[in-house]
Amino acid sequence: MKKGLIWLMSILMILVLGLAGCSAAEPQQAQSSEKGGKSITVLVEGGSPAFKVAKETAAEFKEKTGYEVKIESVPYTGVYDKLKAEVASRAGAFDVATIDILWFPALAGGLLPLDGMISEEVKGDLFPGLVEGGSFQGKEYGMPVWTNAKNLIYRKDLFEDPKNKEAFQAKYGYELKPPTTWQEYRDTAAFFTQDTDKDGKMDQYGTTVFGANNGDAVASWLDHAAQAGAGPLVIGEDGKVNVNSKPYVDSLQFLSDLLMKDKSVPAGALEMASAETSELFWNGKAAMMLAWGHFYVPSNDASQSKVAGKVGSAPMIGGSGGIGAVPGPWYQVIPSSSKKQDIAKDYLEFIYEKNELFMKTLGVAARKSVFEKYGKEKGYEHLEPLTATLSGPQTQNRPAIKEWQQIESEALIPAVQYVLSGEKTPQEALDWAKDIIEGIVPPQ
Repeated sequence: MKKGLIWLMSILMILVLGLAGCSAAEPQQAQSSEKGGKSITVLVEGGSPAFKVAKETAAEFKEKTGYEVKIESVPYTGVYDKLKAEVASRAGAFDVATIDILWFPALAGGLLPLDGMISEEVKGDLFPGLVEGGSFQGKEYGMPVWTNAKNLIYRKDLFEDPKNKEAFQAKYGYELKPPTTWQEYRDTAAFFTQDTDKDGKMDQYGTTVFGANNGDAVASWLDHAAQAGAGPLVIGEDGKVNVNSKPYVDSLQFLSDLLMKDKSVPAGALEMASAETSELFWNGKAAMMLAWGHFYVPSNDASQSKVAGKVGSAPMIGGSGGIGAVPGPWYQVIPSSSKKQDIAKDYLEFIYEKNELFMKTLGVAARKSVFEKYGKEKGYEHLEPLTATLSGPQTQNRPAIKEWQQIESEALIPAVQYVLSGEKTPQEALDWAKDIIEGIVPPQ
């Protein structure tokens, strides 16, 4: 009897412990399911068009697929840093990210190839070089969300003024119009550099030159190198550094002449890039700027610009090689460490179909069809000339090499600044830059 009671109590104890174990495990299982449930995490630059579109479309994507879109937003460099860490750790922290074209060489080893996603139909609706820009070593990793390039943005009221037209014709022997060549650009910039209030100081400049310590100065100079016939940029198809050849020297001389010989740009070129140039233009202190195409939109916004309603847009100027520019596209990518790759692919296709939202948010998009649609609407007059620039014969991407940002910071930015400060001639500066680049990327 006593043995029986002991046996019965033992059985009951086992059952109680078993039930207790189950009840302890159930909340843990539910918590795990909730934590890794139906959601994807999207990494974007805070405040960017990618952030705004992700936020605007999140509810629709959830309704369509059942997946919540969790948005993680960080500063520009933070996107790269977090993805670089993800590539190293393979933690599966992100399912989708929106990245700059410049980051593909460094990140491609940790990205999912988009095999078959970028169909011939998709390619047919994208600008030249856009698919190539999102690829690395023959594999496609990026779905384009927008592209951009520098265009000519100008003071339409100054160009259309009859007195200016007459004076320009008398001085240069041809009609005043948005310039299309280097010489026309120099002439026009010099003409509009004026002391308008007659106080002995220049208060209106023809244009600007980028010389600040950032990639903007390099991209702007390479725009002109491409126009002069350079290509592939900086490192040729033979693997040799070509940065001290004639197109690069001529284009740097062109910028130097605007600053030092013509004096048609502000003296503080070493502190100027896109932000400073646009501020000068919007405040009515410059007649022209070669600026990212979407800058046309705020130029005509009275809340941001003193010259709103007086602004026009034209294609990028051309050199001996024709119109050329260095595009600045962005792409959506999927880290290969994502545990939800199928739904991440669905998200990329979903956002691609919503491409016109980037047009509404930023003033540019990726799809030619979106450019064509909005190019007919008021406020989007910059799209037709921007299309011409993006389709220009010399428009091309920067080289897709892992060392590009090092090359920019250690060789190309200093070379531009040597010339614009008068410390070196263009040939001297670029001979020096070639030696530095060959130390970073030895010739093949």
